[in-house]
Amino acid sequence: MPMLPPLRLTGARILRDGDLCDDALTLADGIIHECPAREIDLSGYLVLPGIVDLHGDGFERHLSPRPAAPFDKARALRSVAAELAANGVTTAWLAQSWSWEGGFRSADATEALLAALEHARPGLLPDIRVQIRLETHVPDEHAHLLRAVARYGVDYVVFNNHLPEAQQMVQDHPQRFAQWAAQQGRSPQELLTIIEKAGQMDERVPQALASLAMTLAAQGVAMGSHDDCDATTRGRFRSIGAPICEFPTTAEAARNAIAAGEPVLMGAPNVVRGGSQSGNIAAEGLIADGLCTALVSDYYYPALPQAAFALADRGTLPLAQAWDLLSGAPARAIGLSDRGGLEPGQRADLVVVDPDTHAIEATITGGRLAYAHGAVARRLMGGAAMAAQ
Repeated sequence: MPMLPPLRLTGARILRDGDLCDDALTLADGIIHECPAREIDLSGYLVLPGIVDLHGDGFERHLSPRPAAPFDKARALRSVAAELAANGVTTAWLAQSWSWEGGFRSADATEALLAALEHARPGLLPDIRVQIRLETHVPDEHAHLLRAVARYGVDYVVFNNHLPEAQQMVQDHPQRFAQWAAQQGRSPQELLTIIEKAGQMDERVPQALASLAMTLAAQGVAMGSHDDCDATTRGRFRSIGAPICEFPTTAEAARNAIAAGEPVLMGAPNVVRGGSQSGNIAAEGLIADGLCTALVSDYYYPALPQAAFALADRGTLPLAQAWDLLSGAPARAIGLSDRGGLEPGQRADLVVVDPDTHAIEATITGGRLAYAHGAVARRLMGGAAMAAQ
């Protein structure tokens, strides 16, 4: 997709400096800056910063719509990019698990995704990256992981430990455990053997993780932890240099992170649905208490913009603050200063939204039109064509 010619967007309400204001916005050469440009009238619309999604696994449905029906990864990633753009996401991390489970969560599956993304990336809008969700109990695979991080330029690793959950399922929910094993093409006993072998790594895990985190930090990789259950767990990951607190399962863990000045990420679907689908804490309650700093798509990309408007409509936050949970806050959490806002010099990542229907009518990423429909599409494309003459 070619770069848009210089355009000056007028008439819209623009989110800048933490507030919606009547202003104009000029973009050229992929960034926001003042220069001679053709005017596009966007009266009646909102112009908001592009969404920065730090964790989404909705891409899995494109790669494997059914567990036993995988599709070509490069083609699937084009479909992922289209869905992201249609929902206002201009930068996204695909949350790929690297686990003792194997299968779709194996080292091989992770490297296959990274290779496919590397091949497809030149033709993709938005900016798509991979977050590796590393299970703690795979210390023998750390050297392999480091090679993959270096080879593919992975910039975000999150640690999680789902072993206790698996062990509990064996005891309390044998039927669910058998179904889980069947989805992997294994017998319950085969999966149990894998879990028991992972559990034997307990004593090696702390030192192995500390050593791995030190190496990742030296390579400039951002780190965090997933599903922290208490302050002790959050403190343990903090001590190895993993400050991002992703999906804490208790207010205690979230409060501990906020007190230490660390970002807390929660799922946008949790906000939209009014609670967690897995029975964990409600994200909106954490937001109201100042214990959540950013929202991510989790398993459903459309929930991101829906969550911002839900928070505004319910009176939890003004829209400007609610939208910052999707844009500026996640950009700050991951250390990206060139996006997340609409200030001069930042990337031209923006979304045009109908304030009445909350429909996203255009998404521009890096100065390129990634998605457009309706009246905004006609205005943008018509103005761009005239500017190019």
